[in-house]
Amino acid sequence: MKFTHLHVHSHYSLLDGLPKIDEILDRVKELGMDSVAITDHGNIYGAVEFYKKAQEKGIKPIIGAEIYLAFESMHQERPNIDDKRYHLVLLVKNAEGYKNLVKLLTRAHLEGFYYKPRADEELLAQHSAGLIALSACLAGKIPKMILQRKIAEAEKTALRYQEIFGKDNFYLEIQNHPNSHDQKVANKGILALAKKYNIPLVATNDVHYLKPEDAQAQDILMLINTGADPNDPERLSLREDDFSMRSPEQMIKDFEDLPQAIENTQKIAERCNFQFELGKIKLPKFEAPLGKNQEEYLAELCQQGIEKRYGANPKKEVLDRLNYELSVIKQTGFAPYFLIVQDFVNWAKQNRIVVGPGRGSVGGSLVAYLLNITNVDPLKYNLLFERFLNPDRISMPDIDLDFTDRRRNEVIEYVAQKYGKDKVAQIITFGTMAARAVVRDVGRALSYAYSYCDQIAKMIPFGSTLDQTLASVDEFRQAYLEDPQAKKLIDFAKKLEGVARHASTHACGVVISAEPLDNIVPLQHPTQDDQAIVTQYEMHSIEDLGLLKMDFLGLKNLTIIEDTLARIYKVQGKKIDIETIPLDDKNVFKLFQAGETVGVFQLESDGMRRYLKQLKPTEFEDIIAMV
Repeated sequence: MKFTHLHVHSHYSLLDGLPKIDEILDRVKELGMDSVAITDHGNIYGAVEFYKKAQEKGIKPIIGAEIYLAFESMHQERPNIDDKRYHLVLLVKNAEGYKNLVKLLTRAHLEGFYYKPRADEELLAQHSAGLIALSACLAGKIPKMILQRKIAEAEKTALRYQEIFGKDNFYLEIQNHPNSHDQKVANKGILALAKKYNIPLVATNDVHYLKPEDAQAQDILMLINTGADPNDPERLSLREDDFSMRSPEQMIKDFEDLPQAIENTQKIAERCNFQFELGKIKLPKFEAPLGKNQEEYLAELCQQGIEKRYGANPKKEVLDRLNYELSVIKQTGFAPYFLIVQDFVNWAKQNRIVVGPGRGSVGGSLVAYLLNITNVDPLKYNLLFERFLNPDRISMPDIDLDFTDRRRNEVIEYVAQKYGKDKVAQIITFGTMAARAVVRDVGRALSYAYSYCDQIAKMIPFGSTLDQTLASVDEFRQAYLEDPQAKKLIDFAKKLEGVARHASTHACGVVISAEPLDNIVPLQHPTQDDQAIVTQYEMHSIEDLGLLKMDFLGLKNLTIIEDTLARIYKVQGKKIDIETIPLDDKNVFKLFQAGETVGVFQLESDGMRRYLKQLKPTEFEDIIAMV
C-alpha cells in the first residue's frame, strides 16, 4: 500500500514551517514515496521552485495551500471577533484549479486581509472548480465545531463544503496525534460525520518539520515568530505531539483501522495533474501605430535613430551591424521587448527624469543605442551584441535601467497606466536567516544572555555560513567543542540557517504581463504597505514562467545629477544636456587623479579612490579598464 503526504508546510509558511523545498523532496525520496503536496499557510510562494525541483528528482509535485477562512465574511474587520479564523487545505487538480487557487489567494490578500489573508465561503463558491478540499487540522472549521460540541454546525459545514467543491472533491482530514486530547475528540466526531454522510476520509500529519528530532528547532522557529516566553505553558506550540514527515509504513500502521484514509491519499494524488508551462516567453503586446507589425515599427525607429546618432550618411559597418541585430531580434521574437523598453525610457526622458546611460551587456546593442535606451555607442567601444542577445542561446534579454531614486515610481506608474494596473506588479523577495542573525534569534528564543549570543555571533565573518565558520575560525570551533551552551546554540542555528524569515519587495524588479497577472501569479501587498502590489513568486520563478521582468533601479547619484542641473538652470539660467558633456575634460581628470570622487557612481569607495590616485587616468578608457 502506498501513501502520499498531502498536508505539508515548508519554510514558506513563514516562521512556522521549518523544512526547505530541497530537504522535503530529499526526505520524500529517502522514505520511498513518489509524490508529495506542499500546502503553505495562505500562500504558494514556493510553488514554481517546488514544481521544478520535484520534476528533476522524479517526484510528482502537488500544488496546494492551507488557506485561511474568515470567521464570517472576509470583508468584516470587527476587533476580537474577526481575528478568529479557520483553516482549509486546497489541492490543485488541473489548470482551472490552479487559476482558481491563484484568484482565491490574491483576493484573500488584497481584499480579505485582517491579521491574515482570508477568503470566505462565498468566494470559495466562485472559485472551487478544479480544486480538492481537505477539512484541515484542528484549526479547520469542522474540527473546531466538534470541539465546541456544535455537531449540527460541523455537519452543516461539511455538507456546505461538499456542495461547493463537489461530492468527489471534499475529504474529511484525520490525523493521528495520540498525545493531543483535542485531536482524539475531533477524530471521533469526524469519523461519526464521515459515516453518517458517507464523506471520504484522508490521513495526513500536518507536517511542519521532517524528523522527530527537528521538533525543538521548529519550536524555536515559532518562538522567534511570536516572541513568547519559552516557559509559558499557554504559548503557541506543536510540542505536544509529532508533526514530522512520518514514513509510509508508520502512517499505514497509525491508520490500520482506517485503510481507506491511506488509500484516498493515492486517489487524490492520481487526480492532481497540474503542470506549469515553463520557459515559454509571454511578452505583452506593444501596439505599433498605423497597422504596422512590430518588426517593421522597430526597424523604422532604428532608421530615425541612425540619422540622429550618425547623420544622413552612416558608415557601412553601422548599417551592417543594424541589419544583423534586427535579424537576430526577428528570429528570437523580441521586437516587442525593445519597443516596450524604448517607450517608457523615452517617456521618462521627455518628462525630465534622468535615466542612466546603460548598464551591463545591453551596452553591446546598437538597436538599444539607436532607440535611445542607452547612450553608449557599441561600435566606438567594440562591444559585442552576442553578450546581450545570443541567437544560439535564446533567453529573455535583460536590460537594467537606472532612474533617479526619487522619480522611479513615476516610471512604474506610467507602465501600469499603459499596460493596465492588473498587468503590472513589483516582485517579492525573501529575507532568509543568515548566520549571525540566526545565532542571535535562537539565543533570544532560548533565553540566553544577549551579550553571550552577541559574542558568539561576532566570531562569524560577514557572508560566511555556520559550517564555513566552524571549519575556518578556531575560536568559534573551540566554543562549539568545549562549551555545551554554545554547542546547543550553534546546532539549533544550523537547522534554522537559510530559512525564509520575512517577505519584502524586490529593490528593482517589476513584472509586465500580457494578461491579468492574477490569472498566472498570486498577488499580495508587501508587509506594512497596503498600496503597492507584489507577486507571490520571486524573480527566478517569474522568469521561469516566461513573464517579462524589468529591473527599474533607483540611483541616488542620478538624483544628485538631476538636482545639480535644476540648480544650474535656476541660478545661471543655463540648460545643460548631460549627453553632450565632453568625455575628455582635463579638469575632470585632475579630480579623478586626486581621488576626489565622492558621489561619483562606482568610483566613490575608498578602494576605487586609492586606485584612481595610483592609475592617474588621462582618458575615459582608463576609467573603463578600472571599473
